Amino acid sequence: MSVAIPSILPTYNRAPLRFERGEGSWLTTDDGARYLDFAAGIAVNALGHAHPELVAALTEQAQKLWHVSNLYEIPAQTKLADLLVKHTFADTVFFTNSGTEAAELGIKMVRKYWSENAEARSTILTFEGAFHGRSTGAIAASGSEKMTKGYGPLMPGFKVLPWGDMDALRAAMDGSVAAVMLETIQGEGGIRVLPNTYLRGLRDLCDETGALMVLDEVQCGMGRSGKLFAHQWSGVAPDIMMVAKGIGGGFPLGALLATQNAARGMTAGTHGSTYGGNPLACAVGARVMEIVTRPTFLAEVQRKSKLLTRHLNGLVTAHSHVFEEVRGKGLLLGLKCRVPVADVLEANYAQHLLAVPAADNVLRLLPPLNISDSDIFEGIARLDRAAATISKVEPA
Repeated sequence: MSVAIPSILPTYNRAPLRFERGEGSWLTTDDGARYLDFAAGIAVNALGHAHPELVAALTEQAQKLWHVSNLYEIPAQTKLADLLVKHTFADTVFFTNSGTEAAELGIKMVRKYWSENAEARSTILTFEGAFHGRSTGAIAASGSEKMTKGYGPLMPGFKVLPWGDMDALRAAMDGSVAAVMLETIQGEGGIRVLPNTYLRGLRDLCDETGALMVLDEVQCGMGRSGKLFAHQWSGVAPDIMMVAKGIGGGFPLGALLATQNAARGMTAGTHGSTYGGNPLACAVGARVMEIVTRPTFLAEVQRKSKLLTRHLNGLVTAHSHVFEEVRGKGLLLGLKCRVPVADVLEANYAQHLLAVPAADNVLRLLPPLNISDSDIFEGIARLDRAAATISKVEPA
């Protein structure tokens, strides 16, 4: 008997939900059911669904020009690059379509830098629990069996260290180290926030040894932490940084930001992208940057973070059998669960609340950065009801 082959490669365990429309923090299925979205496309829909300013920016650009390729100058691309340079450490930007592509370029840039320096440095230090994408270079950087099994031989040149272990980092920082690459806040790894002291110590070690500091802010950047980029809380800056997800507000867009020194090997012909930096994506990205960098926007993210965190801590107290602790920063938050996170996720679906699982049995909460207070309270109420249903059926 023949077996039906799905037309879509079955690499995802998809929930049986089909969303037809979105507005703000809410999604509506094709049968009219409304869900409160605390997933935001895994931190992509930074300004919620169908934000009127993003719709207007996309529509205006779509009526003029969609694509011409990087063989020509693209004004929308220049505008977005100028905004990123103005508000960050960077001197130069390359646009991609995703965070994975930005990570691949980051790896290339590190290797090209040391090739130009004529030094035999090739080791990139990475950290347990890391997620830098699913390309061959990115999975080699993570080093975990979950990411790499079945895909060998892996790209060489990566050494994985224990997360947050400064002694291990110091011991590994010898003359062969080309760069240290890490997420300022691990998202997939379980909402783990690196202390500011660790980032400062890392910056000092990189300065002492000459190694490049490469930050992955694909998930924790673009206002998600309460600052434009999460490393800004520490007062230090990287040499190279990967950005994606929220920068496009839902439109596919990524970027690799770098200092002039770190990028000096990347000359004409060393890298390219057919779609990266296209007019549509950059028009939306520029509007996202304009909104997120408005004077009161990030202050509001910080205020809402405190509000949501306070009530999440209340849920941990009220449902101590279900939840263990609150993790995270800004509106990149997680609930460490005592019961299987899959059970909590299913209970949330029953309450029409969307969230995202992460490693270490953590439930990720990633609401839009402009979520209203009333939607925060509604989300807490739904989490409360979901936890109550689990408490009734799980053993004490």
